[in-house]
Amino acid sequence: QWKKIADVVEKKKAIPIFDTAYQGYASGDLDKDAFSVRYFAHERGMELMVTQSYSKNFGLYGERIGALNVVVKDAESAVKIRSQLNIITRAMISNPPLQGARLVANVIANPDLYAEWDKELKIMSNRIVAMRTSLVNALKKIDCPTPNPIYPDWSHITSQIGMFAYTGLQAKHVEVLTEKYHIYCTKNGRFSMAGVNPNNVDYLAEAMKDALATKGPSDV
Repeated sequence: QWKKIADVVEKKKAIPIFDTAYQGYASGDLDKDAFSVRYFAHERGMELMVTQSYSKNFGLYGERIGALNVVVKDAESAVKIRSQLNIITRAMISNPPLQGARLVANVIANPDLYAEWDKELKIMSNRIVAMRTSLVNALKKIDCPTPNPIYPDWSHITSQIGMFAYTGLQAKHVEVLTEKYHIYCTKNGRFSMAGVNPNNVDYLAEAMKDALATKGPSDV
């Protein structure tokens, strides 16, 4: 799929922007999650931009730390782009906080800390994958109907990646989850899988079943 997308981008002479908010969290492998960016840049030789967030994979939500990486084909262009970005940054935020940036830079630059971070990312990613499976199994165990006939089963939860899961539930179901069960998620039924654990997964499944029984299936 990425190769086909690259063909289209190349044909249209577009400059792609990659948003990498989950590197290391998506698959548990930092290199695997970076495949698309590296393929476009190294194998296809394209100019591109990459926005990276360290809020999730470093647990630095309060710092809101990230980076914009711009890949160009020559040093002259890099100098011009850096100059323009400096002007934009100066006008928008002047001097951003350094704490988060220094934490990330220190971990990435230190081989021992980097290895520890990589290991912990795998642990967290695997836990989230396991919780996706646990939730699907809990829903199957109680014969919970899917949100809509377009879903043959609950496998759409396990086929997704990252910290969040789009369940197929809608605002009317979320209202039941919130008011009756004190389960909180966005109105489009997006769950944070990081908040699911072995102690509450059955409770969550029962609440989802009740919400569907009370409010009926989701609208297509």
